[in-house]
Amino acid sequence: MEYTVHVRMNERLFLRDPEQSELGRRIIRLGITLIDELGFEETTFRKLADRLNTKEASIYRYFENKHRLLVYLVAWYWQWLEYQVVFQTHNLSNPHDKLESVLRLLLLKDIDEMASDDIDIRALHRIVIREASKAYLTRHVTEDNRQQLFKPYKDLCSRIANLMLTYRPNYPFARSLASTIIETAHYQSFFMQHLPSLTDFGVTKDENQLLAYLDHLLFTSLEH
Repeated sequence: MEYTVHVRMNERLFLRDPEQSELGRRIIRLGITLIDELGFEETTFRKLADRLNTKEASIYRYFENKHRLLVYLVAWYWQWLEYQVVFQTHNLSNPHDKLESVLRLLLLKDIDEMASDDIDIRALHRIVIREASKAYLTRHVTEDNRQQLFKPYKDLCSRIANLMLTYRPNYPFARSLASTIIETAHYQSFFMQHLPSLTDFGVTKDENQLLAYLDHLLFTSLEH
């Protein structure tokens, strides 16, 4: 089944809403492609403007700098993922099954069933794995937090934590475990591809083994 997800973004993330114009939408979609190809450090608005066949100043009308664009993309992904958690678990009655569905979503399993308004979700997922921590590991993180730029990530963690509490109501560390599971899924995916000695999956690069590890980590913690 295919469906389209429309994500409403925090207006503090942009100077002009990119989804309200053709150029803005192209900035987002080609921005994902460029960051995925080059990495955040090597990406510049000049290079993006060349891809768009426009002037660099045109991009600055939408985003004040490339870090703001990265925060926008990461926030978009977290909101999209929370929607997937709600959608994919809605018809499941067993709390254990709901949490296993969440683990599969964190690794972007079954992506062929997910449509997303022509956003390249796999490319954005790779960006989140490699670059998401750069959105908040900054000296101005406190001010960004006051502006609720990280609310989508907090909402996702809260959603997953609530599912954990449905599974085990007296578990005292649900929010901590929720953020740990998300970060572990992403860091272990990164290590598996680039720093294989830091995982047990570096040789096989088998996502199913990683999924089994996440399952072990989650339910061992909840049942301890």
